Amino acid sequence: MLIHDFNDLASEDSPDLAPAALQKQIDEINGWVTPDINSGVYRCGFATSQDIYNEACTKLYAALDRVEKILAKQRFLVGNTFTEADIRLFVSLIRFDEVYVVLYKTNKKLLREYLNILGYMKDVYQIPKMALAVDMYHIKKFYFMSQLSLNPHGIIPLGTEINYSGPHDRATRFR
Repeated sequence: MLIHDFNDLASEDSPDLAPAALQKQIDEINGWVTPDINSGVYRCGFATSQDIYNEACTKLYAALDRVEKILAKQRFLVGNTFTEADIRLFVSLIRFDEVYVVLYKTNKKLLREYLNILGYMKDVYQIPKMALAVDMYHIKKFYFMSQLSLNPHGIIPLGTEINYSGPHDRATRFR
């Protein structure tokens, strides 16, 4: 797998995001996170009929409900180990309330209404160096100014700026 091809370049303290012992579970999680969440938001946003939109939103929110249930029982998607599955999910979730809810009409429920997902987002965001990869203004600028078919005037909404640096109990709750 590509993720292991660059191990020689990684620093000693780099985490193994795809441990061999967890690869089957990671692949299973990615098997529904990718189509139903990562791609699901785009299916909602670019739907060409109400039926297509409704179906896409139903699948998206079923997947988010599934994530919420998983995270009620464990710290990360694959037990208590942070893996590539978490990164795959995080990149979509970090954009959800600020971008997808507005631009792609995924407004059935905000992520901050999912208590386990919100705590998980804080937990992942606070992993050393993760926050450095998130520039919400840049993310919003890219989406709202590049998809003019959905936002013809390129207006960037102010948004709510969720504080992912706030306290959470996930590290102590799931030992």
